[in-house]
Amino acid sequence: MFDLHGYFPMILQGMILTIEVALLSLLIAIILGLIGALSKLSKSQIARSSANIYTTLIRGIPDLVLMTIIYYGGQIQLNNIGDFFGWDYIDISPFIAGTLTIGFIFGAYMTETFRGGILAVSKGEIEAAHAFGMNRWKVFVHITMPLMVRHSLPGFGNNWMVLSKSTALVSVIGLHDMVYNAGVAGGATRQPFTFYLVVAMLFLVITGVSDFGLRWANRRFSVGVRRA
Repeated sequence: MFDLHGYFPMILQGMILTIEVALLSLLIAIILGLIGALSKLSKSQIARSSANIYTTLIRGIPDLVLMTIIYYGGQIQLNNIGDFFGWDYIDISPFIAGTLTIGFIFGAYMTETFRGGILAVSKGEIEAAHAFGMNRWKVFVHITMPLMVRHSLPGFGNNWMVLSKSTALVSVIGLHDMVYNAGVAGGATRQPFTFYLVVAMLFLVITGVSDFGLRWANRRFSVGVRRA
């Protein structure tokens, strides 16, 4: 259907890198999201304020701007510190910078998703667990966390879908993902439309498989739940 002039293996290699960035970024986002959600629900004013500043700043600045600020600005600051200590020039890997940036960005969105999921847990269920003699940690692990996952799944799935597509941003800092490779192939063959169309189809494959997995997870965590 498409004449890719032998560049398809390079596009697939970029797709693998894209998936790696997405999965590692998701892990970072989940960790930051849990920390942020618990901080926002904490009794500590410092924790709540810090979490509010984090989510407000991240959600208010475009992802592309954050990507370039963290990659280029972070590299400059790191080398300024290196110059002070007499270190050699430090070249930050685009893979590490892109993964950390996307994870940092979506940690803010996960914070609100998980916070809403925790708030959706019935106080009666928490009180019943305490009545059975569970301490706060056991209540969180066996009651709050499983119920929070079920309530958060729709928002979590939406965040994941957006995150997986946002990995295209790493191409601007030189990471050879499938968007970057498509640009190289399109420039070499003067057929950018063809290669970017292939990339769009591959992203649809990723989101399609993700949607199937999220539907399974939703059914798994909704076992025994009465439907309206």
